[in-house]
Amino acid sequence: MTEVVAALLCQDDRFLICQRPAHKKRGLLWEFVGGKREAGESKEEALVRECREELGITVKVGEVFMELTHVYPDITIELTLFWTTIFQGTPQLLEHEDFRWIKVEDIPKFAFCPADEEVLRRLMERGLPRENQPV
Repeated sequence: MTEVVAALLCQDDRFLICQRPAHKKRGLLWEFVGGKREAGESKEEALVRECREELGITVKVGEVFMELTHVYPDITIELTLFWTTIFQGTPQLLEHEDFRWIKVEDIPKFAFCPADEEVLRRLMERGLPRENQPV
């Protein structure tokens, strides 16, 4: 089992999605920014590192939005998605093909990684409640 952390990065009524690099597994599918937790890191530390490496931003990590396990043919992941806000910087394309700030109603317009489908269903049902997001 591989531990993966991801950011539900919100700004007003939108959240950030990133398009995976074409050369990677599940290439060109959309996902939440994040990645694998390394030995000795807390989940929060891993998420701060991943956001810095992938987007060049410093984030403030809030509460857990959702945890789930997903089995791909090549890997089983334990995903923890956190409410997250940008503390410093502006997102840059350092690893991904593209990124977009989208509204919940835009979700069906994008092809996401299968592990994110349950998360997206919950977002479409409940929206982006402001009270759960970090200040």
